[in-house]
Amino acid sequence: MLEQRESKEPAMNPFQKNESKETLFSPVSTEEVLPRPQSPPKKPPPPKIFGSSYPLSIAFIVVNEFCERFSYYGMKAVLTLYFLYFLHWNEDTSTSVYHAFSSLCYFTPILGAAIADSWLGKFKTIIYLSLVYVLGHVFKSLGAIPILGGKMLHTILSLVGLSLIALGTGGIKPCVAAFGGDQFEEKHAEARTRYFSVFYLSINAGSLISTFITPMLRGDVKCFGEDCYALAFGVPGLLMVVALVVFAMGSKMYRKPPPEGNIVAQVIKCIWFAICNRYRNRSGDIPKRQHWLDWAAEKYPKHLIMDVKALTRVLFLYIPLPMFWALLDQQGSRWTLQANKMNGDLGFFVLQPDQMQVLNPFLVLIFIPLFDLIIYRLISKCRINFSSLRKMTVGMILACLAFAVAALVEIKINGMTHPQPASQEIFLQVLNLADGEIKVTVLGRRNNSLLAESVNSFQNTTHYSKLHLETKIQDLHFHLKYNNLSVHNENSVEEKNCYHLVVHEDGESISSVLVKDTGIKPDNGMTAIRFINTLHKDINISLDEDVPLSVGKDYGVSVYRTVLRGEYPAVHFKTEDRDFFLNLGLLDFGTTYLFVITNITNRGLQTWKTEEIPANKLSIAWQLPQYILVTAAEVMFSVTGLEFSYSQAPSSMKSVLQAAWLLTVAVGNIIVLVVAQFSGLVQWAEFILFSCLLLVVCLIFSIMGYYYVPITSEGVHKPTDKQVPHTQGNMINLETKNTRL
Repeated sequence: MLEQRESKEPAMNPFQKNESKETLFSPVSTEEVLPRPQSPPKKPPPPKIFGSSYPLSIAFIVVNEFCERFSYYGMKAVLTLYFLYFLHWNEDTSTSVYHAFSSLCYFTPILGAAIADSWLGKFKTIIYLSLVYVLGHVFKSLGAIPILGGKMLHTILSLVGLSLIALGTGGIKPCVAAFGGDQFEEKHAEARTRYFSVFYLSINAGSLISTFITPMLRGDVKCFGEDCYALAFGVPGLLMVVALVVFAMGSKMYRKPPPEGNIVAQVIKCIWFAICNRYRNRSGDIPKRQHWLDWAAEKYPKHLIMDVKALTRVLFLYIPLPMFWALLDQQGSRWTLQANKMNGDLGFFVLQPDQMQVLNPFLVLIFIPLFDLIIYRLISKCRINFSSLRKMTVGMILACLAFAVAALVEIKINGMTHPQPASQEIFLQVLNLADGEIKVTVLGRRNNSLLAESVNSFQNTTHYSKLHLETKIQDLHFHLKYNNLSVHNENSVEEKNCYHLVVHEDGESISSVLVKDTGIKPDNGMTAIRFINTLHKDINISLDEDVPLSVGKDYGVSVYRTVLRGEYPAVHFKTEDRDFFLNLGLLDFGTTYLFVITNITNRGLQTWKTEEIPANKLSIAWQLPQYILVTAAEVMFSVTGLEFSYSQAPSSMKSVLQAAWLLTVAVGNIIVLVVAQFSGLVQWAEFILFSCLLLVVCLIFSIMGYYYVPITSEGVHKPTDKQVPHTQGNMINLETKNTRL
């Protein structure tokens, strides 16, 4: 490979005529060998988009990225529910596999970069790994067809499909962005900078649309009598096929720089040889060298050492970056869990908790042109040098503020949450279904006065009473007084639980039954309901298309059933001899309801509703400030980081540096898992911890950026085999001033 590069040195001499360069891209016939003309015709410039400096080939790359991101985020949007409700895994297993898949998607870019830069080139790598990507979607869709095999086959197909998808999406990640940058000539560097903004815009457009559409395909369309996961996975797979076809259509328009050898292996060997050679020559009698990588000069060419120096300088700046991604990626986990405890009714629209994260790509679509066309230009007019590293630092600070706001919201939520009984405590609520008022007394010296007040018939009590226990499990003695009747009942209770004492008439007397409550809010903004049947016949209740909910006769109590938030004006009830419809009213976010089915003579069949756990009070709109801050941080950090990585990467190692950028995302996800698993903090304190950690990292990054000397475009994109005078060392083409933060 070195001999080939040396033989091409005259063609890459910048002082030669442009005609000699163009021969590198001239088509060659395989049928006959024509004599090389002395003055080959000059290749026409690539077509532009509407007369701009954007090559037409960029359109194919951007559309490809939009479809690929639609495919990835659309599949990922329903992945956790697929694990929970189709494969019937528990929440811990589902969460672990979900994050393992996410991390793998950001580790595989290293492999994709190595293949692109050392073997196939970016274009062929994108084509071949996209085929692997499509195959993964096929396996994933087949694993979601209920009639195809059993649970074991579904699990195997799903894991194989996810592995192939991770290899495909991760492998092409570092190649697509860098391949788009390769389409620009150096004289259009400013247009290339705007391209990265458009590229990031396409990512978020695909994410925004797919996050809305695929959950609708899953829930609104029924396949084989249940949610249609096969369609929800199949449509993203179809979009990946479209992405592959669109990208291949632009093949003849692309500039396709050839791979420059096994770059990854050369870099590793060069660094290892420099370290070993420096160790072998550690004697004080041997003269020191300007840079530690200069100790590889005995074995490796000058241009490779220069490229590795530039690479290691940027990789050193990457060390603090994973902490930013640790905060950013919690929008789909911790912030969604926070939204579960909030009210999504905005008046004009009802927002589900897991839909709140769609706000991020929506704001990105607004903020990218806002920052590029207005904010950055205003800062430039004020003659402020707002460099890439400064933008990234400001992005970190905004992310710190976002998590500080999230902590304040969490503290506000905690002040409104339903209390939980402590050790050797229970919560008790009395439900009087008799015709007149009753008085309930708990016998025992610690609880004598807790239930002293009378309870009216069908009185809607708004709170639980706290009862103290002597042991973890204890028998409580209740004294019921109704008119002239006095009844004693005994029930066993267990600490840290909530109960309903249901009192009802039993012929001429009264009786009671102790019912255990769920005590916790439903997940995902759902509503939990259950029924007490006072009729003398069993009832089946059809709440949705699932199996009807059965309630036994004569004060039978049903199990809990979770339903979506909304109005339920006509719910179908059925006994052995009649059908009827009853109005349940509004079932609100995060509420647990108890319905009593009654048949009062002068009123007919009806339901009486009481809240066991009240609805979420704090509006989900309070999350808007933290989403605005974190999205602004993402635009300033991530878009700028993509462009910075490309601008500072040596021409032979662009995909490697792009892969290293994506690798910081994978490390950030691992940080979240470690902190969440071992911190043991309450949620608001964990938010503060992440905010403080990023603030410290931001300070470190500012100091590192202050001493970083950026490489100019001439230094990055010059021919790599150009001879460099030894006296200039590694400072050739470097700016001599520091980048202050």
